Amino acid sequence: MRLVVARCQVDYAGRLSAHLPMATRVLMLKADGSVLVHSDGGSYKPLNWMSPPCSVREGKNDDGQVEWVVTSKTDDTLRILIEEILHDTSHELGVDPGLQKDGVEKHLQELLAEHPATLAEGLTLVRREYPTAIGPVDLMCRDAAGHSVAVEIKRRGEIDGVEQLTRYLELLNREPLLVAKGPVTGIFAAQEIKPQARVLAEDRGIVCALVDYDALRGLDDPTERLF
Repeated sequence: MRLVVARCQVDYAGRLSAHLPMATRVLMLKADGSVLVHSDGGSYKPLNWMSPPCSVREGKNDDGQVEWVVTSKTDDTLRILIEEILHDTSHELGVDPGLQKDGVEKHLQELLAEHPATLAEGLTLVRREYPTAIGPVDLMCRDAAGHSVAVEIKRRGEIDGVEQLTRYLELLNREPLLVAKGPVTGIFAAQEIKPQARVLAEDRGIVCALVDYDALRGLDDPTERLF
């Protein structure tokens, strides 16, 4: 991984456009081919990013200023205009063992992977631990109409879990194969969901699913409650 602290301006062009004015930011170029732009406050979510695989070309623009051009496989571009580099270092992190979830949450994921239709009628599993640039989505599914549905599973559903799923959805909706039949939607599944988390999820179009762990473990045809 390469970590750069620089005064920079960032412009994204693709499915939509976004502009970050000149400021000091952290640029992360990861071994998986992703590029992330972070600020020093506000959130741990990147301000902008490019999902892997992508290519990075370092050069100068017509005005002689240093510019990085990041291009995705779908020809989206992230142009990073660098005014000054304050820090530039590279590290070999090696193979990460992945997030180790507690027993109940891990078992919930296993059970829901076996019975995805308990979350929504007609829902089928595509893959567990679907990879993104910022971590894996617990379950990637497909609904009865063929649309992609990302499922995030928690033992206790709180606001940070909704934020996590929101970030996944932002990335997944940049993948042409996933959005071929329409936008990727989300289901936030948990044994308990805090009221504030439910309000935030519903405001963002995310379905909340309250899961009965004992029913999933003990019944041949487990059911869950949607609200």
